[in-house]
Amino acid sequence: MFKARFNLYVKLIVAGCLGLLLIQSVSLYAEIRPMSMKERKAYTSLSPFEFKDVLIDTAISACAKELKAGKECCVLNAGRGNPNFLNTTAREAFSHLNSFATELAGKDGPTPNLGLRPEKAGIAKKLEKYLDEKCRGNAAEFLKKAIDYAEKELKLEPDELVFELTDAILGDFYPSPPRILTNTETIVFDYLSLIHFAHDGQPEGQFDLFATEGATAAMIYVFKSLKENHILKPGDHIAIITPIFSPYLEIPLLNDFQLVPVYIEGNEDMGWQVPASEMNKLNDTKIKALFMVNPMNPGSASMRAESVNSLVEIIKTGRNDLIVLTDTVYAPFVDEFHDILGKMPENTIGVYSYSKYFGVTGWRLGVIMLHKNNIIDQMIAKLPKRYKKQLNVRYGIDSTEPETIKFIDRIVMDSRDVALAHTGGLSTPQQCIMVLFSLFELLDKEHAYKKSIQAILKKRIINLYGQLNLRIPGGSDKTHYYALIDIGRLSSALHGKGFADYMMENFSTFDVLMRLANKKFTVLLPGEGFAGPKWSIRVSIANLNDDDYTSIGKNIREVMDDFFQSWKEKYAK
Repeated sequence: MFKARFNLYVKLIVAGCLGLLLIQSVSLYAEIRPMSMKERKAYTSLSPFEFKDVLIDTAISACAKELKAGKECCVLNAGRGNPNFLNTTAREAFSHLNSFATELAGKDGPTPNLGLRPEKAGIAKKLEKYLDEKCRGNAAEFLKKAIDYAEKELKLEPDELVFELTDAILGDFYPSPPRILTNTETIVFDYLSLIHFAHDGQPEGQFDLFATEGATAAMIYVFKSLKENHILKPGDHIAIITPIFSPYLEIPLLNDFQLVPVYIEGNEDMGWQVPASEMNKLNDTKIKALFMVNPMNPGSASMRAESVNSLVEIIKTGRNDLIVLTDTVYAPFVDEFHDILGKMPENTIGVYSYSKYFGVTGWRLGVIMLHKNNIIDQMIAKLPKRYKKQLNVRYGIDSTEPETIKFIDRIVMDSRDVALAHTGGLSTPQQCIMVLFSLFELLDKEHAYKKSIQAILKKRIINLYGQLNLRIPGGSDKTHYYALIDIGRLSSALHGKGFADYMMENFSTFDVLMRLANKKFTVLLPGEGFAGPKWSIRVSIANLNDDDYTSIGKNIREVMDDFFQSWKEKYAK
């Protein structure tokens, strides 16, 4: 408790100091000058998402001054990856299902405002009748086709499924089983198989799923249970493929875990693939686990088959004890996806989120996938007696045979600190809409929804790069969800090597980002905060309107032109 409070106080003090630095920065940015080492150090120490808030405050303040002076301005925040596109059909189907469930519950209620839990028998026919009589349009037709697909393709009994969805959407019972609802698991796994195993084939054996509050919760739960079960201990080395979503860099360093990171660096010139020299770092037996986001955030590239095969070879020929955690949230955006989960399922913990592809970051929908025959269960079985005794005490309150509890179920229990495991699990309405999104994609045989999203992202990235003298990254492995722009390369492309050298010697990415916020009211993030190139900036392509990316590209170029004019005046004589 003392440590937590101390860390909070330190964070507040740092935030206060940054506030003073921000005031200084805004007042001094009328002239182009290099940021002081003190300022640079303060900003570098922040998470990129915390630095984003500094940039937002700067942009809003600067824009307010423009508006006060009677000028037009608009803040463009491309710092976060929340998409502004979303799936409407599944949402409307959810509304139909909710209305059906509520009406059915109310029919047997003793008063107008009090309903009773619906009966299972005949409920599928009741839903079909309700949709025919009271609902029209694509969503109603989708819902009927979805139930039919589940019955014919997945062999699910209609009354069992419809009752589970109806009960789930009403949210009148705790999730049972807490890990994930029974029919929900079947449907969600069918959807995940479509993503993960389409190109490499489905591996032998079955998987267990745990529905979580987004990939964020999945990440925390996995870290926590690996620690609690003595699989990862303070001082253990973990490998991280970079660039990567910044929490994967930050969480291992917390006092809770105290892990030692080993960075496996993707190569920008290779389209963010991992060279063999980097992948070979995994041969070091001190490395206990590998964390990766595939496709990358912010590199926006998925691993090619040869990269996955290289990793598989390392595991098979000497590192069969290596645990791999792979976050595949961006997998639906690429046309060809290769994943370690399909090649080495026994070694891999899969984490997936519906948030980006279906536009549900606010819904918090995630899944953990774990093969039934996984190496973590084997490691737990081989723990020293003193650890087993400790774990038997921890999990013994929920089972008379705690040693037999699988790791996936330990994750569920640990997510509620064991004592509240009986009330664990993702809320049932969230699981219900997760099913609808899964069935929507399974029914979309022509991939019309996916192609529509890809067209949006492609148009936006063309608008962005069209203002810069840079080649648009292309290929079937690219998501186009983010752009990671190397400012050093951009400086050279726009104004030559001499100017690029001047920028590298005198300024930092933070100078560019602060000027973008202060002069162009544009918020972007430093790639360095994601362990990307020191001189890079991340642009989210997903969260603004198409034409805004033309403006962002123009703003980046004009800011670089400002630095170029400064160079010409001071150094190019």
